[in-house]
Amino acid sequence: MVIKVFLATSSGSTAIKKKQQDVLGFLEALKIDFAQLDIACNEENRMWMRENVPEEKKPENGIPLPPQIFNNESYCGDYDTFFDAKEDNDVYTFLGLPAPPGSKKRRSALEESQEVEGEEERDEGDQPVSEEEEELRQLEEEQEEDE
Repeated sequence: MVIKVFLATSSGSTAIKKKQQDVLGFLEALKIDFAQLDIACNEENRMWMRENVPEEKKPENGIPLPPQIFNNESYCGDYDTFFDAKEDNDVYTFLGLPAPPGSKKRRSALEESQEVEGEEERDEGDQPVSEEEEELRQLEEEQEEDE
């Protein structure tokens, strides 16, 4: 799988440059393989990107701005959806990639499965109790025995 990031190397917009750098820097930090495809200098890249961004994801003027992110031919999203996935620690899902061992999403899923397994193994009478609850239970048992 190849992550494709469509960008404009000669963009005059500071905002676009910053967004492109954010995406590229984050992918590099995660050591995710990706290809940079320039739409400013390559007409084929520009046309391919414009044709493959889904209609419902295009802005009102119909021309999607970089960065646009794809996994091979599958559209992942633009900068805003990438940013949301990054904030939710869900970048691997956004990119359509499996999360590596030790990632936050994988760790939390593993922790949840361990918690569920632990709950399944416990009986109702085997619930963990605090020391105070245990002392109260013992007092009640002693009172019942005295009666």
